[in-house]
Amino acid sequence: MEWVRRRAGWVLGLGLVGGLVWTAVVTLSQPGWYDPTRDCSRKLGPDSTGVHTSWFPPTASCLYGDESRAYMSTSRTLVLSIIAVPLVIIIVTGLILTVRRLTGDPGPIRPAGDLDLRKRWIKHLTFGAADLAIVFAPLTFLNAVAIVFGAIPGGILFIVTSLVALSAICTALDRHLGPLPSSALDSRRRGTIAGITTYAVVFAATAITGGLPFLRLWSVPLGGITYAVIVAVQWHRLRGANANQVQYSG
Repeated sequence: MEWVRRRAGWVLGLGLVGGLVWTAVVTLSQPGWYDPTRDCSRKLGPDSTGVHTSWFPPTASCLYGDESRAYMSTSRTLVLSIIAVPLVIIIVTGLILTVRRLTGDPGPIRPAGDLDLRKRWIKHLTFGAADLAIVFAPLTFLNAVAIVFGAIPGGILFIVTSLVALSAICTALDRHLGPLPSSALDSRRRGTIAGITTYAVVFAATAITGGLPFLRLWSVPLGGITYAVIVAVQWHRLRGANANQVQYSG
């Protein structure tokens, strides 16, 4: 269990990727969202009047007046339902273990030593903002892919995946360029806050401008700028806390 706990991020990532693949398979096994009645007519005969779909258990049927004809086979429904159970367990377990890591052992404190904190701060803002902007470029594209091929469940899973990925990236940036003195737990917390907040700002801006469910290209610079602002605030707060601690000790 300790081995799994230490690799909570990998466990969660595996579950989320599996979930995205599962939603894509379910979507492709159902009539297309663009013109579902046409798909029904091609497979089951002309004059389809409607479609009924379900995600759990994954089913799809075409309506012909008062008659309902199965579009997805029973065997495929059974297999996809069975696969969904361990995927849900893996995702939930990964989420729980990941959250617990935010309250675990802080580990040793890494001192600033002879490092130039001002240069470190500048590098954190500039390189961090550039990295986040670069990350949001494929996220914008993959967001559309997840929704088109995974519908609403795929979109929700993609949001969770994006939050986890951004938190991991921001945590790595904090460990290499973040404020000091600091512990590994501090970096995880600051990175998680930065990643989630950055995505939340981009998501909210997209919603306000009426762009949902698809992210826009301007989310690329917005993601970088938002991250830089968050990092600046985190550095400022830590400097203030360290100054107060020194003053109190004196």
